[in-house]
Amino acid sequence: MMIYGLQTCAICQRARKTLEAKGIDVTFRDVRSEPLSEAKLSKLIVEFGDRLVDRKSNDYRGLNDWLKNSEAEAQIAAQPKVMARPVIRDNDRYFLGWDDGVQEALLAD
Repeated sequence: MMIYGLQTCAICQRARKTLEAKGIDVTFRDVRSEPLSEAKLSKLIVEFGDRLVDRKSNDYRGLNDWLKNSEAEAQIAAQPKVMARPVIRDNDRYFLGWDDGVQEALLAD
């Protein structure tokens, strides 16, 4: 299983610890220190659309007007911290966030 997020993100850390405690092998990728490729980012945009950008974050509010009006790919490429997180890949399934529905789907298997 792969988690895309930020090393400093408390929710990402919680997701990782919970999954590992259940015996799930987790690989973590910090999108700030190891940015997503254009192909991977495009795949996530297809999967989640504009939901992939966290428009409530301070980082998003700090974007200039041009970037705020750009596509999600451009926003995340310019400022990886605006990506909503965590993004979890379980084989060919993708999940966004760490709410009850995501936890149920991942921990029920």
